[in-house]
Formats: sequence, structure tokens, C-alpha cells
Amino acid sequence: MSSSDIFIGETIGTAILILLGGGVCAAVTLKASKARNAGWLAIAFGWGFAVMTAVYIAGPLSGAHLNPAVTVGIAIKDGDWSNVPVYFAGEMLGAMIGAVLVWVAYQGQFQAHLTDREIVGGPGAQDTAAKSVEAQEKGAGPVLGVFSTGPEIRNPVQNLATEIIGTFVLLLAVLTQGLNDEGNGLGVLGGLITALVVVSIGLSLGGPTGYAINPARDLGPASCTPCCPAQQGRLRLELRLGPDRRSADRRRDRRGRLQRRLRLSGHPPGTIDPRSTRRTYRPHTTEPRSTQ
Repeated sequence: MSSSDIFIGETIGTAILILLGGGVCAAVTLKASKARNAGWLAIAFGWGFAVMTAVYIAGPLSGAHLNPAVTVGIAIKDGDWSNVPVYFAGEMLGAMIGAVLVWVAYQGQFQAHLTDREIVGGPGAQDTAAKSVEAQEKGAGPVLGVFSTGPEIRNPVQNLATEIIGTFVLLLAVLTQGLNDEGNGLGVLGGLITALVVVSIGLSLGGPTGYAINPARDLGPASCTPCCPAQQGRLRLELRLGPDRRSADRRRDRRGRLQRRLRLSGHPPGTIDPRSTRRTYRPHTTEPRSTQ
């Protein structure tokens, strides 16, 4: 196969992989999605079907590596590294394209999710009687999981070991059961076997870290933050730092400090508007309001 076939096949295949895999994460996660809260089982099978679809599309062109780890594994087995850079380039570009397509398909849901005060915090969210789980979390918000994975418990050694184990299982399945007759990519039966293995890894080993097991799945979308002009900065902050609660926290801190100063200075309660962070004083009176 030529370098152009490899590059085109890997670009298309990885784009399909991220589109369908990231799409199921968005469907389960985002507000106003009909599949929201469908659960981990939907995500695991969604990624498995994404792998199978991408392999059958890209297989005739490039052998459907779709994963830098698979490319390195096959290169070590064959001792041929000449096409590895082409595979890497196609996989990274395809992952970027797939992430952008996920954003386009779910743009309205991203907009609703990232502007919901119960989800990302903000003025008024603390007064909500029934907060969502996301509103109570201090770490990165769920939008992060659409475009990259992250651990539930931040233990670098454990997280690294989990990803190594999952990737090792995937490579064993590909190299022993999944290769085509030429041995340079996934075959027809190999695509189905690999898809089922990915489902198994997701169900068994995906809990601690979200089972990236594919550098392109995380690095591609992170290198090209999918965005629209209105949400570019906000989504980039969400991807890197989690929901921006810092402004709301600062406002609450200022209100608390001002209330304490008022109490210490002898001002009666109710002389500051709790909805404002400015020193806005209101007249204090115990007289009833006129009904006229």
C-alpha cells in the first residue's frame, strides 16, 4: 500500500472512530441529549461499534491501525518503521477531524450544557435546591470526558498501570487474532474481534481512567479544541481546567467578607444586597410597608 493510501485511510478511519466514540460520550453526558444518563454500558458498546465501523472503512486502504500503539506494535513485530510517521500523521489528523465533527453534531447540547448554572456553577447555582452531581464536583466537568479521558482517582502510578494493562490486552488481541493475511493491519474477522475486545476492556478496565488505550484518542482532540466563536474560550477552559467556578467562588468570598465586616461594625442585618458583590446598601427599617 502506498503512503497516500495509508494517510487517507488512517485519517478517515480515525475520524470515524472519534466521531462515533466521542459521539456516544457526548450523547450520554450532555444536557438536552435524548441519551443522557444512558450509562457506562452504552459508552462501552458505543466505542466497540465505533472501532468495528472504522476498521471496516479504513481496512482496505491502510490496514486500519487507527491507534499509534497498534502501529508501534506492528512495526516492532515486522521490524519495518518506514511508514510509522505516515500512520501517526493520519491518526492524529483524523482524531482532530473526528473531535470537530462531534462538536458540530452536538453544538446545541454543548451550548446548553456549558451555560447551565447547575452544571458549571455561577451566580444563583448555590441557591438551587436540587443540584446535579456535576454542580457538586470540584474537579473537571464531564465535558472533558467527551474529548479525552481522565482518572476518577488521581494516582499517577495506578493510572499509568491501568492504561498499560488495557493497551497491552488490546495489542495482544490485535497481534494474535486480528491481523489480516499480510500481517500489516486488521482483517475482516479481526475488526470484529478487536471491537469486542475494546468493549471488554471498557467494561472491565475502563472504570479507573476511562480507558484511552489510544494516544490519538486523547492527543488529537486536545491538540485541536473543537469550538465555535461564541464558546471557544469557555470550552478550552473546560477541557483544561474543568468548569470555571473561580469567579463564582470569588464573589461568594467577597460577599462573606463584607457581611462579616458589617456585623463587626454594628450594621444591622439586611443592609447589603446578597445578589450583588458591590457594597450596595439598602435602608434598614422595621416599619411595615404601606399597602396604599
